[in-house]
Amino acid sequence: MKYSLQLSDAIHILAYIHIFQGTDLLSSDMIASSIETNPTNVRKIMSQLKKADLIHTTSGKPTPVLAKAPENINLLEIYRSIEGNTNLIQVDPKTNPNCVVGANIQEVLAATYSRLQKKVEEEMAVITLDGLIKQIVLSEKEKRPENQPLVEKFL
Repeated sequence: MKYSLQLSDAIHILAYIHIFQGTDLLSSDMIASSIETNPTNVRKIMSQLKKADLIHTTSGKPTPVLAKAPENINLLEIYRSIEGNTNLIQVDPKTNPNCVVGANIQEVLAATYSRLQKKVEEEMAVITLDGLIKQIVLSEKEKRPENQPLVEKFL
């Protein structure tokens, strides 16, 4: 089963942009270094975030900024900017219609997955980027107190 890390990377990018706003550390190379991915992947995700109006960028200048305050950006918005309106979990469309399980599992799982999707989306809608950034900052403060001057303004 293939899974996507793009939601995690998108959240990472948004948090990074907010924490390092106003610095010269906002190039796709610098962000990619933080994520440990390549700059092309960062630019692709940033393009999707820009289309979703979650960030603003300027051509030729590494000065991305959040399009709205982090407390007004929720996980569901970020997810949809990356994955569109696809469901988090999918039913396997290829099952044997001549089998007791194969003939019925798609319908059963579709209803179950629909309920789960609704619950997950409700939860994602209340989790804000701001809350995640605060958790990142608290964790950093605990792990490396020497970085407190950098992160304390986000508490």
